[in-house]
Amino acid sequence: MLNLDEEVRLYSNNNEREKLESQATLFGIIVALEYLERAYIRDSITALEYGPACTKLIGQYRTMLKLLGDSVPSIEDFMARYKLDHPAALHRLKVGVPATVEHSSDTAAESGKWVAETTQRFITFMDALKLGLRAKDELHPMLQELMTGYARFKGSRDSEGRSRMVAWLITLNGMKASDEITDEQSRQLLFDVDHAYSEFFRSLESGGGQD
Repeated sequence: MLNLDEEVRLYSNNNEREKLESQATLFGIIVALEYLERAYIRDSITALEYGPACTKLIGQYRTMLKLLGDSVPSIEDFMARYKLDHPAALHRLKVGVPATVEHSSDTAAESGKWVAETTQRFITFMDALKLGLRAKDELHPMLQELMTGYARFKGSRDSEGRSRMVAWLITLNGMKASDEITDEQSRQLLFDVDHAYSEFFRSLESGGGQD
């Protein structure tokens, strides 16, 4: 007989629990992005507030899709399954860049797209470390992709952050695909990438940009 006072368990093991938590995070990202898009359209927030927040949510969305893998074949399927009627969020996720980039002039759009993509790569990589990814074959492609975009940053050649990330690329290159970095290494790597991220944004605020 069903006991209405008994807690219903939605999972039976840790893998199922982590999958449900990841799906809940993805759900939250979509809802947050819908509110953000509508706030920007209504001029409730400025473009300076909107751009970084939107870029961060898009980066987090991409990270969650990688973690969920085949369990989320497409964002449309996920939204239909959980009855998410959020067209503004869906459009933004499919476009992949903030509205400030999508609707700017050609030159500004190219520069804005580079900033948005590089920011997303920083966020995606740092989120991956925070979520416990440790293997070379998980981290190396993301760090390499991040470095490709970051190399277009005018101050990257002389930045301390770049030299630290290059050193980590060398470290990962010397590992086997299945080898994992330690928790201590992961913490230091996160610190170094966050340092480079801060350098990147300080340069943008002072007028730096692409080569």
